Amino acid sequence: MKIFFSLFILISLAFAGDATIEVVKKADSLPSLAVEDASLSYNDTFKLRFFKSLVADLNVISLFNVDRHHRFADFDDTNVLVANKDMNYVLRYKLFEDDNKALNIEMILFHQNEVVFSKRYRVNNKNIYMFISHAMAYDINEFMGEPSVGWMKRKVIFSRIVAPKKSEIIIADYTLSYQHVIISGGLNIFPKWANKAQTAFYYTSLDSFEPTLKHVDIKTAKVKNIISSDGMMVCSDVSEDGKKLLLTMARDGQPDIYLYNTETKKYKRITSYSGIDVNGQFMGDDKIIFISSRLGYPNVFSKRLDNGLVEQLVYYGKANSSCSAQGHYVVYEARESSNAFSANTFNLHLISTETDFIRRLTATGVNEFPRFSKDGDAIIFIKNYKSQSAIGIIRLMHNKNYLFPLKSGKIQSMDW
Repeated sequence: MKIFFSLFILISLAFAGDATIEVVKKADSLPSLAVEDASLSYNDTFKLRFFKSLVADLNVISLFNVDRHHRFADFDDTNVLVANKDMNYVLRYKLFEDDNKALNIEMILFHQNEVVFSKRYRVNNKNIYMFISHAMAYDINEFMGEPSVGWMKRKVIFSRIVAPKKSEIIIADYTLSYQHVIISGGLNIFPKWANKAQTAFYYTSLDSFEPTLKHVDIKTAKVKNIISSDGMMVCSDVSEDGKKLLLTMARDGQPDIYLYNTETKKYKRITSYSGIDVNGQFMGDDKIIFISSRLGYPNVFSKRLDNGLVEQLVYYGKANSSCSAQGHYVVYEARESSNAFSANTFNLHLISTETDFIRRLTATGVNEFPRFSKDGDAIIFIKNYKSQSAIGIIRLMHNKNYLFPLKSGKIQSMDW
């Protein structure tokens, strides 16, 4: 027993130090949690919709074995339902509509039949109920003392192809339960949040003579042109302070990466290569990572902004076409099959610049456009499999993947 405990400590410490080491957490070791619905208002369809959303969020935080039975209870009952008496935790909530037609929710969390946490929520529009569901899961995660899952409350922005040369830019929650079309008409692609507050975004419009980068202020609905370029124009990353952009432009016929200053409106060429350099991502203040064909096939490289030093980062895969960085971690897409007569597999892999470990994060389909959450706790990505697009979430420290399918259309690109 002592030997097993020592090995567990060693594995835990190694994993805490390097997320590329894969540790499978047994579901049976997680505490159980049941959900009790004590709603007073709304029809059964809406009650079930909210229940399913909440159960999904509770599963995503990966702290519990969540019971999926939809049971009803009296909110003021001091005891949990008999069916839930053996559960480690019981979450009870009450949906009710106030005089202003706003959605209100009261929540209490039981542990060993004692209330250990409670909170109230209110939104004016019941159609955005999923954001309360996300907030409830976030608050329970905080109460349990776990690392923040603030990314659950952030919005996703993506471009959806709806017809040939036509797309929509949509703002959604991470589960795609909420979707708001903010740009429609024409071919508008590669949306990118312009700031941490998610009050503005950039996107590429292909409707004019030259590909044009545009900026949209969500609050004022004001759209302005930023910069145009022949052949290619993509904003692939925005600095933490929102003052610098990494752009891919093909001003000399070949795509290269440029650094654009949003205050001075001036740009500086970062890469200069006769092949292809695209998809630049900030890796701290003095380094970027990007995709380059300088080995004869797409691969991931880094470049220091102070001395210009270029370094190959990835040695696995022969077609590594997208990437994202967070601290010393890099997640990238790699083609793992080469079949001329059927669909190929593109998987995501995680590496650390400080070790030699490689961790494969996906197994089937086409997995692309990975993006780290701001805290590095999770990775969001696009999965295309069997003619369906989905948003995927990878919980790195819990070794779990979750998929949220798009009902129609195909996701072209997205940002978190």
